[in-house]
Amino acid sequence: MTDHKIFSMAFSKIYSLYVQKAERKNRTEEEVIQIICWLTGYTPDELAKQVGEDKD
Repeated sequence: MTDHKIFSMAFSKIYSLYVQKAERKNRTEEEVIQIICWLTGYTPDELAKQVGEDKD
């Protein structure tokens, strides 16, 4: 079984895609941050660090 391409993408790329999709649905980046923090347990500062470091 081959790996899905999302597993090879940097988190910052996935994050920007989530923000774009949310904005198309008249939602805000702050709402995306709130949901990702809720799902992952990160604080907004920790999330910003992950996005800035271009981690997988």
